[in-house]
Amino acid sequence: QVQLVESGGGLVQPGGSLTLSCAASGSRLRINDMGWYHEAPGKQRELVALITRGGWTNYGDSVKGRFTVSRDNAKDTVYLQMNSLNAEDTAVYYCYVEDSSRRAYWGRGTQVTVSS
Repeated sequence: QVQLVESGGGLVQPGGSLTLSCAASGSRLRINDMGWYHEAPGKQRELVALITRGGWTNYGDSVKGRFTVSRDNAKDTVYLQMNSLNAEDTAVYYCYVEDSSRRAYWGRGTQVTVSS
């Protein structure tokens, strides 16, 4: 069974920074896309950032210029560096992984709260 272990969530003040990580394990196939989605209270889940195995990235409009997604293919781990955080970033952040057969996996989610 594929497992995704997320870490790095928590409480941060407006303007602060936070780094999330997600490590995938147990996949019998190579992992292609990795990334993050978030779900704020009363809102639907939406894209934060995705990164392909080759390093191409795609960001949601609300985080462009503030967040950076990266990955370590040898460790099957994806990271999200979050800068200049504001209250609108408060949400549950879910790790997303897609293997070479296009099967998708989701993490349990980690809470990020931006508040003074």
